[in-house]
Amino acid sequence: MSEQSLFERIGGREAVEAVVGSFYEAVAGEMSLRVLYPEDLTPSREKLEYFFEQWLGGEPRYSERYGHPRLRRRHFPFVIAEHHAQLWLKHMRSALELQQIEREDFDSIWGRLESLANHMVNAHEEVPREPLPEDAWLT
Repeated sequence: MSEQSLFERIGGREAVEAVVGSFYEAVAGEMSLRVLYPEDLTPSREKLEYFFEQWLGGEPRYSERYGHPRLRRRHFPFVIAEHHAQLWLKHMRSALELQQIEREDFDSIWGRLESLANHMVNAHEEVPREPLPEDAWLT
């Protein structure tokens, strides 16, 4: 018998879609964070669902579609300040809490998310700001 992945323990794709859906509902109403996103949130939502699924131990749908995540590089076109990371975390925490994830799994996810969000902060750095081409395949 194999051990369940974190993805499976939290409820699989259905739980990931619920977390991402709740998160994007909050983002839509948070103007200081919303400005970092395109007008249509659908592609961003889908990418986050694919990424979270893979990141939590599910199928590698993100990498199959977009290549290696390289999240920091993919976020360089956006000027992300500390307050953006904190707002992102605030809304992500609320979205996760709605799923009533077991404390141990929640803490595991949360610790990784805090680190990830803070790693995206780039406001005071000289990084390439041009967007990657739509068909960019990062390996």
